[in-house]
Amino acid sequence: MLDYRFIKENLEAVKANIAARNMKADADLVVELFEKRTAMVTALQNLQTKRNENAAAMKGKLEADERTKLIEEGKSIKTEIAEMEKKVSAIEASLETAGRQIPNMAHPDAPVGAVDSDNLEIKRVGTVRQFDFEPKDHVQLGQSLDLIDFDAATKVSGAKFYYLKNEAVFLEQALIMYSLNILRKHGFTPFITPDIAREEILMGIGFNPRGNESNVYALEGEGTCLVATAEITLGGYHSNEIISKEKLPLKYCGLSHCFRKEAGAAGQFSKGLYRVHQFTKLEMFVYSLPEDSDKIHEQLRLIEEEIFTGLNIPFRVVDTCTGDLGSPAYRKWDLEAWMPGRNGGEWGEVTSTSNCTDFQARRLNVRYKDDDGKNKYVHMLNGTAIAVSRTMVALMENYQNADGSITVPPALVQFCGFDVIKPKKQTNKDF
Repeated sequence: MLDYRFIKENLEAVKANIAARNMKADADLVVELFEKRTAMVTALQNLQTKRNENAAAMKGKLEADERTKLIEEGKSIKTEIAEMEKKVSAIEASLETAGRQIPNMAHPDAPVGAVDSDNLEIKRVGTVRQFDFEPKDHVQLGQSLDLIDFDAATKVSGAKFYYLKNEAVFLEQALIMYSLNILRKHGFTPFITPDIAREEILMGIGFNPRGNESNVYALEGEGTCLVATAEITLGGYHSNEIISKEKLPLKYCGLSHCFRKEAGAAGQFSKGLYRVHQFTKLEMFVYSLPEDSDKIHEQLRLIEEEIFTGLNIPFRVVDTCTGDLGSPAYRKWDLEAWMPGRNGGEWGEVTSTSNCTDFQARRLNVRYKDDDGKNKYVHMLNGTAIAVSRTMVALMENYQNADGSITVPPALVQFCGFDVIKPKKQTNKDF
């Protein structure tokens, strides 16, 4: 969340930022509550001072009537303090609720816009393949090659779940190992993270754990949720800690399942593996000094580019517009891969990387001790190394052949053990 004093001192800029992000939040209310809380805290401190003075006076040599008077005053002050503490607690709860609605400030260079079509393309990498046959989409390929079973998954788990089968299982593991090795080269510490996190950690990262607008699965009665990304668990790893400045930046990568409701997501652009309720993802997460976060954000994007360049999948990089940033992000870049089966051939998002500055760190209370001896909030950054399901979409569609087979990218062959996925031969052999 933003610092309340910052909101007060930059009120018009904060309100303009809320409008540019196409969000609803009441910055005026935050300032009003902040000023009330400040006044109440001052009043409480004055009462505490009176209590201490009363207690000190009680230690002196006193006449009986003087002692009785001080005792009565002490009782009265104690009652006033208890009442004021209740008021402070209530106003702080209201302030936090209102403050959490305020999004992070956007980078001054982030394009202003309301929807993803307002994102600004900044580069393209690779050459879009021109097919001499009618390309299939990944759903057709997955079914014809017996790689994906959506029908059985719908029967067992519901819509937007899937079974991976046969070579697709090895392909998923190959994508993970390929990406892990690249991140290891770049000095990331690897994790396999929990698939469950406490609600307060989700709120700290910027996810809404409950309600109609929530995109996560809450576990009833547990105060926990299934994670939508390892950003949640890696971001919570150092919550309520002070990190040694000499250790920064901390570069982590987390492998996890991701669970998302994807409520309301339907249609051509959401078919098959592109938008599902469960998928595997390898996430990058960095705890950084504030002065280094812009540079590290660039490095995270370049790592994502390295991964998809190595797979020889055409992609473009877009600077995400203010209305598509998400509340915690200061700036976000998306990588969109070319998907031949998407509406006759279109770009589809496969990764993103965000600099969230100290927005999440304030909520999670993650700090470092600076050279001046003061504790300051770290900057937090995240980036998708590989979202396996969407990468699988781009891979299958770009590497398909006229005979219905799929060539495996050379970078993955060493991990999966085969270089082509061919149509299955029908046999009548008995077990």
